[in-house]
Amino acid sequence: MNQVNPELIAAIVTEIVKQLETTGSVRLPGSASSAVPAPAKEWEDITSPECKAVPLIDNPEDPEALLRMMKRTTARIGVGRAGSRLKTQTMLALRADHAQARDAVFADVNPKVLEEAGLFTVQTMCEDKNTYVTRPDLGRQLSPEAVQTLREKCVANPDVQIYAADGLSSTAIEANLNKILPVITESLTRMGLKVGTPFYLRFGRVGSQEHVAETLGAKVVCTLIGERPGLATAESMSAYISYNAYVGMPESKRTVVSNIHKNGTAAVEAGAYVAEVIAKILEQKASGVDLVK
Repeated sequence: MNQVNPELIAAIVTEIVKQLETTGSVRLPGSASSAVPAPAKEWEDITSPECKAVPLIDNPEDPEALLRMMKRTTARIGVGRAGSRLKTQTMLALRADHAQARDAVFADVNPKVLEEAGLFTVQTMCEDKNTYVTRPDLGRQLSPEAVQTLREKCVANPDVQIYAADGLSSTAIEANLNKILPVITESLTRMGLKVGTPFYLRFGRVGSQEHVAETLGAKVVCTLIGERPGLATAESMSAYISYNAYVGMPESKRTVVSNIHKNGTAAVEAGAYVAEVIAKILEQKASGVDLVK
């Protein structure tokens, strides 16, 4: 029976600690790669981009190529495996990202965000988030109180009416609204267009813009809404734009600018582009598939 050599174990532990302190990685004798990344520290956020950027494959044949691939995508590559299963860190990151996605759907937008944007709030026919998730039809309809408030507080018959809605990601509104809204508004104003009074619609679906258009007599309606979150990001917003929207109009008449988030199209850049699209829609008096590119 082989006996444990305490001195050898102590020497190995000392060398590992030394390598971690100096290089942040551990070189394994006889490994194909030059170094194996150190495991995540217990206080690190395993959902952070920095943590996910560390490959978990043991001894990759081409570590540099793997790192280049991981920098070009948010897909879960280079995660390695433990036998036939995912590694613990990968599994925990998946569960954490799923929790963030659920929070994005069921949480309300922080009131401070809406206050900073200068938006007042109205609500659809949904009474709570559970109703909103299970009754999409009610999320497209404005409550009677909302209709009355919009008629009292908003400019009538604007060229462009912009409003935000939580949709399926309140996180997306919090991350992007105060960056994109001023860019769109200022750009349209400089074009000499009459911009309506922006507001926030709680429990709102994309189809609510048809009711907004009819209520305020807007030529163009632009809805900034949180998109269904995935495991890559919960911050994705889209801008849905319609010309002369009416209740019951087909989805094909909407123009959409999607993937507005820090790892997609940045909110400020997207705002400038949305303004250009709106100007084009007004010029051609058409949106969706009717818009000539």
